[in-house]
Order: sequence, then structure tokens, then C-alpha cells
Amino acid sequence: MIPLDAGESRKKLVLEKSGKIGDSVRLLNDHGLRMVLVVEGESRLAGVITDGDIRRGLIRGMNLESPLADVMKSKPLVVTRDVGPALARQIMLANGICHLPVVAPDGSLLGIHMLDEPQQKNQHREIFVVMAGGKGKRLWPHTQSCPKPMLPVNGKPMLQHILERAREEGFHRFILAVNYLGKMIEEHFGNGSKWGVEIDYLREDQPLGTAGALSLMESPPDSTVIVTNGDVLTDVKYSDIVDFHKRYAAKATMAVRQYEWQHPFGVVRTNGMEIIGFEEKPVTKTHINAGIYILEPEMFGLLGRNMHCDMPELFIKAQNFRQKTMAYPMHEPWLDVGRPVDLERANSTRGFYDEN
Repeated sequence: MIPLDAGESRKKLVLEKSGKIGDSVRLLNDHGLRMVLVVEGESRLAGVITDGDIRRGLIRGMNLESPLADVMKSKPLVVTRDVGPALARQIMLANGICHLPVVAPDGSLLGIHMLDEPQQKNQHREIFVVMAGGKGKRLWPHTQSCPKPMLPVNGKPMLQHILERAREEGFHRFILAVNYLGKMIEEHFGNGSKWGVEIDYLREDQPLGTAGALSLMESPPDSTVIVTNGDVLTDVKYSDIVDFHKRYAAKATMAVRQYEWQHPFGVVRTNGMEIIGFEEKPVTKTHINAGIYILEPEMFGLLGRNMHCDMPELFIKAQNFRQKTMAYPMHEPWLDVGRPVDLERANSTRGFYDEN
């Protein structure tokens, strides 16, 4: 059991019930344990918030300013101090959970048991595809003599950041789809041996869109495929998206981000010519495509060989064939490097993608 009566452990895992969803996101990103304990009063356990609870809240329209109570499980499974580590582990395994709060008879939080889940590298069979063939016209003149995925961010190419982060999670089978100045990408990464991974290439003779290049595979993949755009920088764990995808038995999953836009003017609501209400600068919330996808091998049968296709079009095809498609709501830092200002932001954000 990890004691949580005081000290650094408590600061890393515990929030007051009066907090906001954004506070829990910051803790989750800091410690990577995928759950936060919520207390009220002196130290009474009020509930538990998991990474999945936050994602479900975001997909329902909540935001980082929403109260913790809106996504909190108020009656979590708990044990008392007399339950030892071995029994606690059995309880966690039987209930499919990784964390088990320990409380006193009065409900105050004493500590937490954790199910040890060591991660081993090179354990993922999934194929990791990076779409790296775009011309990056909006980034001209930076891309005049350099493919967009090779533009440097804090000392090394964007594409290298993506590959190394995926490798650290245990992915080792990579495919890079190249077109514009693709030779520069191939010369830099080769067969992947320098990074301890396997790299193959899909070579487009013409731009085929964010999904079309997948049709160039010689044969359908033998496992689930992760696809990411080569200009998307994020702290999301790709393996978390894969787990979500498999948990819901989806054929295709798209990572999405919540986007808010505030109308610059007060809106007048009418029924015909009659005024029925007002909204002062209303905020519109939508989900946008984050450029990361999980696909099952069956999806590749929906692609025409060497034919242009963007990912949204592929998802629509899947829905037309009644295939299950899911949205994975992201809350992690994310940046689509499509404009010069985005490239400047990527290079000025320490801790996002730096040398350490």
C-alpha cells in the first residue's frame, strides 16, 4: 500500500472535490497512472476519476472547466487497512481494475494499492504507419527543400519525435508513406536499424490522401494498424488509443479533440420575425479530427488500389457497410504543425518535444 495521508504521494494523486476536470488532467499527465482520487472535507474519499471517465465526459460536451463531480465515480470499490497486498491484488484482478483505494472506518483516505503492470518494449504487434508524403504548402518556404515531417523541432525532425515516442511504448513495426522529397526521409531513417525498429515504405507516385497510400500495401496487414499524420505532435499514448479501440471492438477509431469557438457577437433567436431569446456571444463546442487513427485489416478492403482517399471518406465507407467506428476523445497536449506559427510554437514549447 502507498500511504496517502500526507507528503508528495498525496499531492500527485489526490484532488479536492471542489476542483475542475482540468486539474485532474494535469495530474494524469504528470504521473501517468490514469486515475485520480477525490476527497472532500478533511480527507474523506469522495470518489475516483479515471482517464476513461474524463474522455467520456469530454465526448458528452464537458470541458476542462467543468466540475470534477461531473465525471467522478462517487462509489468506488475500496478496502480497509487490514486487507493485505496479496488479497488486494486478487480483488483488482477479479474486478478488472488497476488501483484500489484504502480507507479508514470513517471513510477517510489512507492509501492506495496498485496493480503492478510492467511495460515491456517491443511487445506490440500492431503496425505503425506515418503519413509523411504531403508537400506542406502552407509552410512554404520552410518546405521548399525539406519535406514537412523532416522539419526540425527542438533539434530533430518531427517524424523522428513521432517514431521515437512510439518505439518507447513498444511499437517496432513501422511503415512510412512518402511522396514529396521522400528520398530525404528514406536516407535519414533507412530500414530503422539505427533506432532498433523495422521500417518499410509506401511510395506514392501522386498524392493519395490521408488514407489512400494504405492501398499500396502488397497484401492486407496481419494485425491492427495505427495511422498518424506526420505533422501531428502529441503527448497521447498510442497504446491507450489501441486499448480503447479493442475494448469497444471497433473496426476504425479516430482520435478527436474538443474545439471551442466563441461567437464575436450577441445572437438573437427568432421564430419568424418574433424575437424569442438572446445569447450573449455563445460558445460552440465541436470535436475535430486529431489525425490519429486505428484500423482493423478489414478496412483495407474498402480502399481502391492507388486511388485517392482521405480518412473521413474511409470512415464513411465503413459506416455504409455497418462497420463500428469510434471517436477517442483526447485531452493530452496536441499540435498540428501546418503553418509557420505552429512550427514556431512547437519549437518554443519546452517539455512538449525537447531533447530530454
